[in-house]
Parts: sequence; structure tokens; C-alpha cells
Amino acid sequence: MKRAYVFPGQGSQFPGMGKNLFDNHPEAKKLFEEANRILGFDIASVMFNGSEADLRQTKVTQPAIFLHSIVAYQTANATAPDMVAGHSLGEFTALVANGVLDFESALRLVAIRAAAMQHACELNPSTMAAVLALADEKVEEICIEVQNDTEEVVVPANYNCPGQLVISGSIVGIDVACERMKTAGAKRALVLPVGGAFHSPLMEPAREELANAIEKTVFGTANAPVYQNVVAKAVTEPAQIKKNLIDQLTGAVRWTQSVQAMVADGATEFTEFGPGKVLQGLVTKIHKKAKVAGVS
Repeated sequence: MKRAYVFPGQGSQFPGMGKNLFDNHPEAKKLFEEANRILGFDIASVMFNGSEADLRQTKVTQPAIFLHSIVAYQTANATAPDMVAGHSLGEFTALVANGVLDFESALRLVAIRAAAMQHACELNPSTMAAVLALADEKVEEICIEVQNDTEEVVVPANYNCPGQLVISGSIVGIDVACERMKTAGAKRALVLPVGGAFHSPLMEPAREELANAIEKTVFGTANAPVYQNVVAKAVTEPAQIKKNLIDQLTGAVRWTQSVQAMVADGATEFTEFGPGKVLQGLVTKIHKKAKVAGVS
């Protein structure tokens, strides 16, 4: 029996997030104050008092979710994990939980990543769409067809769980792909309210900027393996962790495959640390026998 700790990504934010932790844990208050100093703005105030629109800005969303997840983890006094994983942004939180990154280094990288991704979105107007109840192989096939027919970018981006795959690309490409997904039998093909084509080649400018920052950051020895998004298997070697973290910006989040790999390696209990319950739901859909819990 092994414990897997998992950490959410963008989309789990909500107004007021973290306020209860701040009010009830002195350690949480210190982390929020430290985050304000590192980021150079009062992120705690935005998290506690900002609107949904304020929190939806990528440069705010990512540090906010990272901070909330770390505070939830560190105030929970949880036993050490046997393995960790994070969904997209959550991979940075997972690397703090398994000792590879310290809090400040991780938050600085998250801030650079968020700003770079927002800038990439401004350079290339683009979007994402959720495709429901269509086989992954069919979604992949249609993405390739649309790219060949239109010369627009359309790629699988988030393998969230069986029957739920998010695609990413140009606005024209995604619109064409959504129509073809429905024709092929998808229950829904819904364009998402996001700022750009995350986890696609259109994030290349952000990948280059993040790569430069990651290469300058010290990565320590892992206390537990991290199941990284782009390879969906256990990784402990710092150089490989760096490479996978960089590749993640333009590569797919293979969450379904990552959870399956953790289960194959003995995981029976999954605990999500951070806002919301998104990952708990996905884990249950991937492996119905898994025990799931959340700390937020």
C-alpha cells in the first residue's frame, strides 16, 4: 500500500481561496507574507478579495494555485509520500513536496512560467477545447487530419481521464476540430474560457524563457519519485526532471497515463492538496478502486 500526493493545476482557483488557512495557521500566514515578498505584489489580497476575473489572469492564477497548494500541504502535517505528481502547474508543487525544489525557487519559477505563458498567449491568439466521450485515438487522429487540411495548430493537450481529452491550438484550428469531433461521435466538444493554447507548440516562446530560468535553478535530490506529465512515469534524476518540466510547456499532460503508472507501481491512496476536488474526480474515473481524499 503506497500513498500518492497529487497537486492541481490552472482552473481550480476561486475567490477567497486560502483565506481560511491564513486565518487559522500561523505557518500559513508566514508563507503568504513570504510569497508577497518574492512576487513583489500582494497576491494574498488578490486571492482573498479578488474577483473571478482577477484570478483568471494567468500571471495571477498560477502563483495563487501553487501557493494555496503548498500551504495546504505544509499545514496538514502529512506523512511523507511514496510518490507525487502534479497536473500541469501542479508539477512544481509536487517538486516542493518531494524535496527537489525549495519554496522560494519554485515560486519564482512559477511566476516566470505564468508571465511567459501569458505573453505567448498575447503573441498567438489561441484556445483549448474539451472533447468528451470520444476515444483518445480518434481525437488524436482528427487533430492530425485538421492540421494537415488547414495547416493550423491542433494537438492533444490534456489526457485528463478516459473520455475526457482537452485539445489545444489556433482559434481556427480548434473550431474546425470541434465540428469534426462532434461528427465523429463526441458527446461534447466545448471551447474553454482560457487565455491561449497551453501545452501546444504555440507555447514555444514561453518554453524558451522558462528553460533559461530552470537551467539556472538548483534542483535537489528527490525524496520520492515524481510522475511527470510528459513521460507519465517515475523520475528521480534532477537533470531529467528539469528536461521534462521544460518540455511540459509544449507537450501534453498525460494525467491518465501518469495515474495508471502510479497504480501499477503500487499506489492505492491518492490525496489532493490544493483548491478544489478536480484531481480526486479524475483519479476515481481512471482507477475506480483508488482511495481518494483532499486537503484544501
